[in-house]
Amino acid sequence: MSQEGPRHDLKRQLIDGARKRKRSRPINEPSGGSTTGQARVSERLMRFDMHPGYQQLTLMRDAAKRLGLVDPFFRCHQGNAGATSRIDDRDVINFASYNYLGFSGDPRVNQAAIDAVQHYGSSVSASRIVSGERPIHGELERAMAATYQVDDAVVFVSGHATNVSTLGYLLGPGDLILHDEYIHNSALVGAQLSGARRMGFAHNDADALDDLLHRHRAQFERVVIVIEGLYSMDGDLPDLPRFVEIKQRHQAWLMIDEAHSFGVLGEHGLGLREHFNMPSEAVDIWMGTMSKTLAGCGGYIAGCQALVDTLRHLAPGFLYSVGMPAQVAAPSLKALDLMREEPQRVQHLRDISRYFLERARALGLDTGDSIGAAVVPVIVGSSARAAGLSHALFERGINVQPILHPAVPEKSARLRFFLSCEHTREQVDATLGALQQAMDSRPHA
Repeated sequence: MSQEGPRHDLKRQLIDGARKRKRSRPINEPSGGSTTGQARVSERLMRFDMHPGYQQLTLMRDAAKRLGLVDPFFRCHQGNAGATSRIDDRDVINFASYNYLGFSGDPRVNQAAIDAVQHYGSSVSASRIVSGERPIHGELERAMAATYQVDDAVVFVSGHATNVSTLGYLLGPGDLILHDEYIHNSALVGAQLSGARRMGFAHNDADALDDLLHRHRAQFERVVIVIEGLYSMDGDLPDLPRFVEIKQRHQAWLMIDEAHSFGVLGEHGLGLREHFNMPSEAVDIWMGTMSKTLAGCGGYIAGCQALVDTLRHLAPGFLYSVGMPAQVAAPSLKALDLMREEPQRVQHLRDISRYFLERARALGLDTGDSIGAAVVPVIVGSSARAAGLSHALFERGINVQPILHPAVPEKSARLRFFLSCEHTREQVDATLGALQQAMDSRPHA
């Protein structure tokens, strides 16, 4: 049965609600005889259940209930989440985690965390510049800098805050931030914080970027181009040599977010630069996260000494934040060592990812522009169908998250599969077989 009616009803309700909020200009009600002469604030401005965000969330929940959809979010994993996990007291094949090289849960990585917490305690109890500095911080940063073959690196306690604070501090009102339209939210928030002018360009469209720079570069002081090494929604990547050529010609900085490409791309998992065999210095700002391949938490910036010194002493998200706990830094440091010692993990991740992509395409599934490197979407065409298929697979012992509108356009709603080097071909075959059966039983909405 078509779900067009309920979806259109929800859309109309959201649009009508937005129009009503726009029309309601006065934020204060008459004083109503107040002896102080101070205007009385409308009650709706004091209630969280009247906040536009909560009202939109309520509408979405009500619409999902009418469509008979089960909320697929906040599923609780009861142990380590790798190629398999335990949810609701049963084991499932897991495609919803970023444990790409299987280091989260590795006994050697666990032991590094245990040793660190026993030696340093559970918190460094201060910002690093004040009294939170520990030897392991420097060890991790030097290891990241050596991995990228750059002068230095600095680690932040939050991956999201790494982009927010770096862009928010380095750029200002006289500057320009150009970014891929699919860039992560953290870069957008950082751009807003900076006060710089922000312009998006079509996904992976280097010509569109070049055109923007031709038209606008002379109007600004500093310009930074922000792209990702591997896009987590589509599993595709940018043409790095082309972006480097453009940034050099227009005298701009190039910043690459390697949250999903480090540990995945390149023969040794060293990321986008290894994939294209380009020198590290071709890129001005390397950014990445510790929470995926590196089995920890937080983010890093790697680059020249002046860049890292500036951020270490002045970026608010580093300067005013507590330092990374030692037991969080230690697993990432150990994971870096194991990446060098066990290159077969990267090779198996590459093999199993390509196998998934090839088998999915052979079944006629729409995998978009994925290159088959850890991230493979299956585009199903509507949010209702994506949510329904996610639930159907979960009932069959397979955990995969749906990506729904407005995170992606409605027609691009999808299931997003994250592969691990620990997945097997048997698990992939079972998953795709179950998906095909579920899709056959759920015709297009």
